[in-house]
Amino acid sequence: MKPHLVCHMIVSLDGRILPSRWTQSPDGERSEWSAAYSAIHERLDVQGWIVGRVTMAEISRAPAHTPTNFAPPQRPSHFATTSAKSYAIALDPAGKLHFARPDVEGDAVVVLLGSEVSDAHLAELAGDGVSYIVSPGPDIDLAAALDALHAGLGVTRLALEGGGGVNAAFFAAGLVEELSLIVAPALDGTSDSRALVEGVALAGAARLSLASCERLDHGLVHLRYTVAAG
Repeated sequence: MKPHLVCHMIVSLDGRILPSRWTQSPDGERSEWSAAYSAIHERLDVQGWIVGRVTMAEISRAPAHTPTNFAPPQRPSHFATTSAKSYAIALDPAGKLHFARPDVEGDAVVVLLGSEVSDAHLAELAGDGVSYIVSPGPDIDLAAALDALHAGLGVTRLALEGGGGVNAAFFAAGLVEELSLIVAPALDGTSDSRALVEGVALAGAARLSLASCERLDHGLVHLRYTVAAG
């Protein structure tokens, strides 16, 4: 059984996701927009959030600290805890992320990895109290990973809050069931800025239907869409 997956994002009017590049607005400040985004996240009643390697690397800046002596680590999965209230889940196919602690502001870390990750890296994660799931192939099997998160941790609702490539991969795989989109009164305009989805052709992959439209404070609009496979 796969958890219900909600893609939850805040974007500029031109669909970009890097607020530091956005124009300013008399309707609100970026800090107020960020607070509104977090408040909506709480309303989604999810048990964890998913991001890509780049986003998680910005959160966890720990250096590599591979152990020299270790017992063969568990494959395909290791769950350091199964009773956390919330989980911080990162996609890291090649095993490049490192952690100084087992949680992100109280949310227990889980890393989704490709099959070619080394035993030494798995031992490092386990030693740091970090949970992991290794896919059968070098690329992460997103559907199987969601199944494993449900089976191993009992999660039934997750928020997808990745970069454009990660978001697009989940949409292309038909795994996103809902889109929660906050639109800010701002523009980006730069050609190299990251978009809500990017890098994957999604024509025919998903069908979106508007479920609700809510006007928020500070010039924000919250749109919710149901998503069906294309």
